[in-house]
Amino acid sequence: MDRKEKIALWLGLANLAVILLFPPFDSFSFTDTNALIFAGFKFVFSRGSNEAINSDVLFLEIVVLLVNVGVAWLLSREARHTFGVKRHFIYRNAILLAVAANLTVILLFPPFEYFNAITHAPLPIFQGFYFVFSAGPMLTIVTLILYLEVVFVLLNGAVMWLIFRKDKSAKLQLHKTMQPTRELSGKQKK
Repeated sequence: MDRKEKIALWLGLANLAVILLFPPFDSFSFTDTNALIFAGFKFVFSRGSNEAINSDVLFLEIVVLLVNVGVAWLLSREARHTFGVKRHFIYRNAILLAVAANLTVILLFPPFEYFNAITHAPLPIFQGFYFVFSAGPMLTIVTLILYLEVVFVLLNGAVMWLIFRKDKSAKLQLHKTMQPTRELSGKQKK
């Protein structure tokens, strides 16, 4: 493991510690005990009596962090090149960076809806995308739409990453495929 890979792993561990120390909280509404309102990010040990950790958003934060650490790991592994060789644009690296940036933006601007509009419909009606640190009161994060966004970005990124891969399979050439046969036939004649 080289220096860049170690830096990526240590930064990922530090970010994971921050995410776990300051998880997203929901508070129970005083008018409806089934409605959870997004209360923001707080220190894990300063939870109020009417607050609960939003485990769905916490899970998505951890998944996005792990994907971003994986992207940093892949970029540091593919960044190795010999001195004096002209570097060219690598589409796979651009795709990895775009996926990491999209996932970060998705978590910074999640879909919100007013808590009184919460229904048990398969796809909830959401109010809009707000910056997660300045969302207004009485809003809740629509985790189903947030999951769909993350899954679509990951699937599209994986497909694009596979499309732009270099074909590293060995191309069989006639003289190379015939060489083992010649060696075997030569050994059998002796």
